Amino acid sequence: MTKTTDLSRRRLMQASAALGAGALAGSAFPAWRARAAEEMTMWWWGEQELPGLQGYVDEVVKKYGAATVKPMLQDTAVVISQFQTAAAAGNAPDIQFLWNGIYHMESVWLGYVQALDGLVKDDVLKASQPTLLSNYDGHTYRMGWYPLPMIWIYNKDMFEKAGLDPEKAPETWDAFLAACEKLKSAGMSPVGGGIQDGYWGEWFFGHGLAQCVDSPGQAVELFTGERSFEDPAYHAPWVKLEELKKAGFLNPEMSSTELYPGIDLIVAGKVAMGESIGSRMPADSKKTNGKIGAMVMPVFGKSKLAGKPIFDTQGIGISKDAKDPKAAAAFLEFLQAPEQLKLLHEKTGWLPSNNTFDTSVIQDAAVVSMWKRWGQGENIPYVANVVPGQWYEQALLPAGQQVVAGKITGAEAGALAAKVAKEWRDFNPDMVDHYKKWAKDLG
Repeated sequence: MTKTTDLSRRRLMQASAALGAGALAGSAFPAWRARAAEEMTMWWWGEQELPGLQGYVDEVVKKYGAATVKPMLQDTAVVISQFQTAAAAGNAPDIQFLWNGIYHMESVWLGYVQALDGLVKDDVLKASQPTLLSNYDGHTYRMGWYPLPMIWIYNKDMFEKAGLDPEKAPETWDAFLAACEKLKSAGMSPVGGGIQDGYWGEWFFGHGLAQCVDSPGQAVELFTGERSFEDPAYHAPWVKLEELKKAGFLNPEMSSTELYPGIDLIVAGKVAMGESIGSRMPADSKKTNGKIGAMVMPVFGKSKLAGKPIFDTQGIGISKDAKDPKAAAAFLEFLQAPEQLKLLHEKTGWLPSNNTFDTSVIQDAAVVSMWKRWGQGENIPYVANVVPGQWYEQALLPAGQQVVAGKITGAEAGALAAKVAKEWRDFNPDMVDHYKKWAKDLG
């Protein structure tokens, strides 16, 4: 449950081919109960990062009486390529697991995924929280399944030892820097984690860029050429990272530590603040007796997205080869029924993405607080999910690593990002056209 797919799915893209309670109340005989028996295939993923999901899938398909659903757990390395290869041959499964943003949008552009609006009830689809990044050309292509709140965390014990309020995380960049100074003066590492594998830098960029754009569509324009990372407004995240490096606020072992061991340092009381994901909160809070708090990245920007919680979801959709799209949609609605939402929680210890889920079953106050803010309050999508794979590998990962190592400045990171973005545009004109159309859906 502590492993996210950001660690691998970029490379997978490059290897691939070119209901809450109110949702069922409107009908005495829901669609999923009225369907004639038939057989459907479902290719899914998630046990790898959410242990217990296999037990949930096994039980839920047994409970479903309107059709025989045959699930197959996919290997992480072939989630995208296996689906796209099957779809190209006309043999895709009826129902397919879909990562968010560009990770499923390429399959949409290839015509391999069906739009869900018109198939799934609008209120059910909305409550599942597929996020804005599931939209293209006015249609929604994924249903939310389980959530990945993108959070910052802090160690309350370390705050208290430094004379900081353990119940109040810094909200502004100036307050954050002041807290870092107090922590450093008390002999502690104020902020950081591990960036040896590069992924901490992706998360920092994702949190930071949200403070530089007014919509995900503006983030897309950094790759289609209407905006440029050479503009100080858009390489600001790396400048802020450089600021932390120069001030000596980053933990000294950061460049030799990978992402998840780096998060463990915060839980262990060796680093005070850093990035994490919401699905770690139950275990991390339990391990520290409630001493891990969730926070939004301190605000330095003035965009419309700045200061808002970032919410990502894993999802599922219907392929173009579904034998009966309405029957497949009925099964997706069944997964959003209150009984199935409760079952997912019981089997995994985590939460469904549906915003009508009854959180009274959660006992940990820190997890409840996090979910109410990220999952049930106003949130924004994770803008790093729009970046092209080439740019991710050649600019995003090395830029963060090199800034943390002190090898380049934030402005030089922006120059690298602009250079690779142009190279991607020049080599992928068809993809640029799709991105431009997508940007309109993203605001």
